[in-house]
Amino acid sequence: MSYFAPILPELILTVGGIVLMMVAAIGGRRSAGLTSWAAIALLIGATVALIGEPSNAGALFGGLIAADWFASFGKAIIFPAAAISILVAHRWFERGTEHAPEYAVLILFSCVGMAVMVSATNLMTLYIGLELQSLSAYVLASYRRTDDRSAEAGLKYFVLGALASGILLYGISLLYGFTGTMNFSGLSAAFARDGADSLGLLFGLVFLLAGIAFKASAVPFHMWTPDVYEGAPTPVTAFFASAPKAAAVLLAVRVCLEGLGPAIDAWRQIMIFAALASIFLGAVAAWGQTNIKRLLAYSSINNVGFALIGLAAGGVAGASSVLFYMAVYIVMTLGAFLCVLWMRGPDGEPVEDVASLSGLSQTRPAFAAALAMFMFSLAGIPPLFGFWAKLVVFNAAVEAGLLALAVAGIIGTVVGAYYYLRIIKILYFDEPTGTMPRVRAPIEGALMFAAALAVSPIGYLLIGPLGALSDRAAGSLF
Repeated sequence: MSYFAPILPELILTVGGIVLMMVAAIGGRRSAGLTSWAAIALLIGATVALIGEPSNAGALFGGLIAADWFASFGKAIIFPAAAISILVAHRWFERGTEHAPEYAVLILFSCVGMAVMVSATNLMTLYIGLELQSLSAYVLASYRRTDDRSAEAGLKYFVLGALASGILLYGISLLYGFTGTMNFSGLSAAFARDGADSLGLLFGLVFLLAGIAFKASAVPFHMWTPDVYEGAPTPVTAFFASAPKAAAVLLAVRVCLEGLGPAIDAWRQIMIFAALASIFLGAVAAWGQTNIKRLLAYSSINNVGFALIGLAAGGVAGASSVLFYMAVYIVMTLGAFLCVLWMRGPDGEPVEDVASLSGLSQTRPAFAAALAMFMFSLAGIPPLFGFWAKLVVFNAAVEAGLLALAVAGIIGTVVGAYYYLRIIKILYFDEPTGTMPRVRAPIEGALMFAAALAVSPIGYLLIGPLGALSDRAAGSLF
């Protein structure tokens, strides 16, 4: 048992997911509520299992994965985000659309894949974790089988995801062929020895990072994001924008700093380009969006760019800034999507048009204030907590000597603020076009209130403990 204790969170989710899959097969659609609450309990249990030394035992199973503070930090933000996605989905699907018990099971297996992603120290386990997460995501995107948009989202995600997996595997094959190893430590040694002189290693590095960039929806591999986010059911979109995105970014951090560390001059150029392209394209493309989910899709692309600035900085400070940023980003994004889940038309049907928010401050002031707070925080406007997260990333870039990159990121923040402020203008200055019915959802309301508090100036109380955890997790990579 002591041998398997460090992977107790993964074991809890794997065994629990298999049991719930059998419950779903036997109980049918009637067991949707049971599987949802059981999956939430399993995710909470997996999060609690992260506490203690066994979850930070170092390299395991011959160096295939690592149970360190970095992996524990990633799981600690991924599992709660997934639990919230299950919680809000159960109520959302009950409002007139089909809900099956497989939803919670798919998210559980996706979480197992994400846990392997943030723990992987071998190219093979990296690929297995990433594909386990992706296969579940393809099904979740097309979850509403009777909805054409959902089916289209699932198909686009699957086709482009398969292409990205092929690119990733090609990069892995190149790296293995030129180094003879798949362990990150072996790759690091090979790049330290002859990385700058080996064209094959550099090509492998480029293809590997391209495959990971697709999963993180970083430019230029972002093309699937707006369509999938718009077409997928809103709870699924909330899940995609939070947990899997954080897992992909943290995977990129571990691969670059632990496996490709000596080649920092090569991958730093890639990260700088991807960061700036993601920031500016995400900012500009969101300007004309009329669908709130597409707008938040470009917002997620924009925010990945800021996280990549921290990765480009490198070192403990850069890795710590990425961890800090992604923890705050998940809270901001889930809060924004909780607001989207509350958007209802006159007949109680879900609406996604930005225009439906017109004048909402007059009819639903509390809801409008919460949404405005999340928009301001995503924009990085002080004194909200999102401002501090961006400041940490920019500070890491400056300390690494990347002053021009930090300045460009600040300019990108100003450019991107436009579409966030447009939402505020619609909420507070446009005339109401209708009445949004009140939704009785006390649990979701409490979560929205808690997220709003976390991104408010009260969130600055978390700077000390969250910064210390980020520093400790980043230090475990070196």
